[in-house]
Amino acid sequence: MKPYLRIVSFCLLIMILVPANAVATSWVYPFVVWNGYMYEVTDEKVTTIENEIGAVTKYSDMKQYGGNFSNAYPKGTKYFAIKGMDTEVAIAVEVDNGNYLKAIRDGEYTYPSQLNVANNLFKALVVTGLLLILFLLFNALRKK
Repeated sequence: MKPYLRIVSFCLLIMILVPANAVATSWVYPFVVWNGYMYEVTDEKVTTIENEIGAVTKYSDMKQYGGNFSNAYPKGTKYFAIKGMDTEVAIAVEVDNGNYLKAIRDGEYTYPSQLNVANNLFKALVVTGLLLILFLLFNALRKK
């Protein structure tokens, strides 16, 4: 086999064996997202709840999603307002039938815009770099 074909074959094999999405997300704490804000779920039990305000629409412990997302609670888990507490401070998450835990607002949930742009830019740079290397190798070997 000609040397440049070995190099091209090796580069293609690397691109196939090392997928760009092979990294799993690591979470610091259990959370839920409601109305565009992340709430850290604590161990503090809540007994004075008011009305239902939402529910988990997407669950994953590996990837990040938009909407009322959670890394710890399944789709359908309900959120409630806590009596006497503003929802901008904390909400209640129903963890079992009739058992609620306090979730404290931790800040704005910034998915997906920043994450997707960075991932797509990185992928484009890797592919462009590999194509440039292949082109240069092919031209150098062809001139010999």
